[in-house]
Amino acid sequence: MRTISTLVLVSCCSALAQTLSPDVKQFVKVDAPVIALEHVRVIDGTGAAAKEDQTVVVANGKIRSVGGAEANVPKDAQVLDLHGYTVIPGLVGMHDHMFYPMGNAIFGEMAYSFPRLYLAGGVTTIRTTGSLETYTDLELKKAIDAGQVPGPKMHVTGPYLEGPGTFALQLHQLSSPEETTKTANYWMDEGVDNFKAYMFITPAELSAAIAAAHKRNVKVTGHLCSIGFREAAGLGIDDLEHGLVVDTEFFPEKKSGECPDVPDDMVRYGKLDIQSGPVHDMILDLIKHHVAVTSTLPVFEVEVPGRPAMQRRVLDALTDEARGQFLANKVRMGDTARLQRLYKTDVSPMFAAFKKEMEFEHEFAKQGGLLLAGLDPTGIGGIVAGFGDQREVELLVEAGFTPLEAIKIATYNGAQYLGDLDMVGTIAPGKQADLVVIKGDPSQKIEDIENVEIVFKDGVGYDSAKLIESVKGLVGSR
Repeated sequence: MRTISTLVLVSCCSALAQTLSPDVKQFVKVDAPVIALEHVRVIDGTGAAAKEDQTVVVANGKIRSVGGAEANVPKDAQVLDLHGYTVIPGLVGMHDHMFYPMGNAIFGEMAYSFPRLYLAGGVTTIRTTGSLETYTDLELKKAIDAGQVPGPKMHVTGPYLEGPGTFALQLHQLSSPEETTKTANYWMDEGVDNFKAYMFITPAELSAAIAAAHKRNVKVTGHLCSIGFREAAGLGIDDLEHGLVVDTEFFPEKKSGECPDVPDDMVRYGKLDIQSGPVHDMILDLIKHHVAVTSTLPVFEVEVPGRPAMQRRVLDALTDEARGQFLANKVRMGDTARLQRLYKTDVSPMFAAFKKEMEFEHEFAKQGGLLLAGLDPTGIGGIVAGFGDQREVELLVEAGFTPLEAIKIATYNGAQYLGDLDMVGTIAPGKQADLVVIKGDPSQKIEDIENVEIVFKDGVGYDSAKLIESVKGLVGSR
């Protein structure tokens, strides 16, 4: 019986493998028409308890069966003895951009490094949730689907739907509802299947975008500022990004259709009451309107002084310039002179705001809301594809979810929102074999989710370590 350390490449045997380019095949670790994962712990993504000593049989890219150790294993199966390992569904990343901050509000497309890192981290499906190079993302999706490039399955989001006043030079500023409708229809014709509204969009433009998208069964999410969450829910938005700490409706300065300038916003967010009053009413209103919320805890955590612990793997993935810029930004976040100047205190308001965001997300889910998981590789930098998705799951546990609940949020919930639950998101017979093989037991120790060794996508097992090594030092350049 072959163990995980002595697996051999069987690329000649799988019909699917023959469609993979040499650039992709170099990362394939397991490939056969029939594969049996024996003696493995299964976390199926539904929130159910982990099952010990299971056998998962994969055939022709799909899950054939899941059962106890006594399950019948086909004679022609390539067998992996996975004692001490856990298998979970492929993660469904719901705020997984293909770009990274380059400084001065300019972002660079990471079309080479990010697809590999998402896949290496166990992310087998992503929604880009805002594109700066939409044609690049669409062509990248085609290349991945054709087996020419390694990477996850992609739901490509159209260009940001933004209004006048944006801070980012790369964003087009819409001028009317009519232009919004025209823009949305153009990009749906080109192949995008989601849209993201941004901070300065007007209510009329957001309404036009939602109407155009819904006519073609396309969903709209938003990172909003000019429009509060409850107003957006009333307009029919499907999802809201980031959670409480971007919702401006609680500020007295807020005027209809305008993004308020509130320098002490994080101070105020940190003082809001989640369990009652206006915030709780907002939670219930979102649920009433069937609006999902996407958690992106990693992008906020890096702004909290002293968090997270700097991982060598993250720093090694960055270019020298990107690493230096990120570390300088981290120092700036904790600079006491800066904190005194901005907030008249030596304590960063991000401590309280970050905890309040966690409380909000837990309460939203507790009340029945659909919480999704992403990483958002922007902000001050240091949020890296794949690694950040794993960190998001860990932070959900810190927010109060059990490990099994957090894994469900990062798998089942995303697939449900995207309409892909019949294909991915859980481990069950008939579904696509998108599976993550992890050394350890994340149901007991969530940090084990970082110990990814093999990532199966459509039944082909990719070597996580090789994918990571292939882009070492490249994040921030390509």
